[in-house]
Amino acid sequence: MKPAPFVWHGPESVPQAVQVLAEFGGDGKVLAGGQSLVPVLAMRLAEPAHLIDINRIADLNFVTSSPDGVTVGALARHSRVEGDIAAGRVQPLLAQALKLVAHPTIRNRGTTVGSLAHADPAGEMTAVLALCGGSITAQSTRGKRTIPAASFFHGPLESDLAHDELAVEAFFPALPTGAGTAFVEIARRHGDYALCGVGAIAELDESGSVQALRCAYLSVTDTPLVLDLTRAWQSAEADAVEQAKLAIDPQSDLHATADYRRQLAGVLTVRAARQAISAAERGARAA
Repeated sequence: MKPAPFVWHGPESVPQAVQVLAEFGGDGKVLAGGQSLVPVLAMRLAEPAHLIDINRIADLNFVTSSPDGVTVGALARHSRVEGDIAAGRVQPLLAQALKLVAHPTIRNRGTTVGSLAHADPAGEMTAVLALCGGSITAQSTRGKRTIPAASFFHGPLESDLAHDELAVEAFFPALPTGAGTAFVEIARRHGDYALCGVGAIAELDESGSVQALRCAYLSVTDTPLVLDLTRAWQSAEADAVEQAKLAIDPQSDLHATADYRRQLAGVLTVRAARQAISAAERGARAA
């Protein structure tokens, strides 16, 4: 199929882009990498009258790292973020999750912020942003605002972005000292959407015991779900598994039943938690 007719706009600056959005955003879509949008247009699941292509805005193509965290611009491709050594040191979840996003060809074009704006509950980066407690910066002709991850995702493919707002960057807080991370998922084939995925951040105390464990889930809820499993894990792994299974609300589809996804969530909770704890232990030995 082919997309419905639309008017193409190629702003060369953020002020130009938000001005176009202010005029046409109610009947328009923003194009960055296009790896999510173009298939939707081709299948005519969306028929915007205007397409705002931001690829000429060079100022949005950046990845910066500081002791506080990693900031990713709206035109930074997945592959750039994945391969950024400084970003990987500050927040290891970025590279761990991005290597599971589709295939290298897709990652070479798709953008991390675009993936977040798409708000797909099966997207790895939505889970990472939620687990880190990150945020999205949106800009419009009315100014800028920072949207916490907890408030950003409203439902499947629904975000807090207003029709006249452009997501200009995402911020991923740095990994706490003494913590370790992991990101695991199960898909029918590598690169397919995950049947279930789990990201984990584990923090250890001075004695090496788990003092905090948080896990995020994808493909099993309508929005990214983050659970504090600390007390359950300290009691028993089985208690953490049970808490996760009770918290999620998976749906059956062509690829897996709800019961199978729930079982996967339990298995992957343990797998991700153990890997995150091992990473924290390695970090403690190296310190």
